[in-house]
Parts: sequence; structure tokens; C-alpha cells
Amino acid sequence: MPRHILNESHIHPAIQGLIANHHREVVEEVQAAIAQHRVVVVGMRQNPVCKAVRKRLSDANIQHHYLEYGSYFSDWRKRNALKLWSGWPTFPMVFVEGVLVGGDSNVKDLLAAGQLR
Repeated sequence: MPRHILNESHIHPAIQGLIANHHREVVEEVQAAIAQHRVVVVGMRQNPVCKAVRKRLSDANIQHHYLEYGSYFSDWRKRNALKLWSGWPTFPMVFVEGVLVGGDSNVKDLLAAGQLR
């Protein structure tokens, strides 16, 4: 099912560049990590779910690369750029072989089904 994304033709040309470049460096950092590592977890400090998914992966002997962007008190704009880019509304964001698989509960389900080995 395709996700709803505002078509560029419905964005005024004067702001298209602002949208395209909104914390572009953060998105590119995540894209580079995804290209270099089989499993990437994108998270934030003080979020127990981010810590839980990393422990879950470690307990399953699945190596992962971790990127952290701020906490509940900082860097929300960077995290927002990642949400806009990925379409995933929460943290952590877990990517496996370049594919967004979701967050902790999704990883738990994939591990139980044997689909992350």
C-alpha cells in the first residue's frame, strides 16, 4: 500500500528547497550507516524502548550499528527530519539490510519468527 506523501507539485517552489534540505545531514548520516551495516538502530537517549531493542538484538547475537539523536530534551528537529524521511513516527527505527522493519515490538516479532538471523 503506498503511503500518503504530499506531491511536490503541491508544494510552493519557494519552500521546496527548505523541505528537501531540512536536516539533510542527519538523513544522509543514517543513509550512509544503512549502506555500511546490516542492522542499524536509530534512537535517542533516555528512551527505554531504544535501550530494549538494542538489548534484544545483542541477546540474539545480532550485531548492530547504533545512531543516537538527542534526548527528550534536545534535537527533536533532527529526529523529526528522520520521521518525515522514513514515515516511521517513533523511535527506535530499526533497519535490516536497508529496509525499515519498525521498532522494538516489530523486531521482537521478527526474531520470534526467525526472520532476523
